[in-house]
Amino acid sequence: MPTPTENLARLKWTLPPPPEPKGSYAPAVRANHMVYVAGQGAFRGGEVLHPGLVERDVSIPQAQEAAQLATFQALSAVQSLIGTIDRIERIVRVQVFVASSPGFTQQHVVANGATEPLVAIFGEPGRPSRVAVGVPALPLNFPVEVELWAQLWAVPG
Repeated sequence: MPTPTENLARLKWTLPPPPEPKGSYAPAVRANHMVYVAGQGAFRGGEVLHPGLVERDVSIPQAQEAAQLATFQALSAVQSLIGTIDRIERIVRVQVFVASSPGFTQQHVVANGATEPLVAIFGEPGRPSRVAVGVPALPLNFPVEVELWAQLWAVPG
């Protein structure tokens, strides 16, 4: 069975550099065998990827791309904290916030951009419980923000 790192390489995906907080918080916090990642948005070249509201300014495919990159940003936060994503036993929960135009009801479709890559990287243990929520706006004009909870393999001792 390939490791998550090997799956990333096979899929030709790379994790971005670890996130830098835009406020007074930690990008990821470990509590026992759990890592909780603060909400992450998608940056490319130092700029917000596809800023604005989904449906009005951002297409569903663009929002899914932003969700995927935000998920990779979350995994990068985990890796920065614990050394490697190969120590993740299970992705427990993902919350996807979608900056939505009034009347937009396809948040769950956008959220697939966050969760489908996790299954590709981790297999079935990457299939989390999930929340997809429409909101009127997100920080920095992100179209999508992803929060992730990961359970680590127990290490004896």
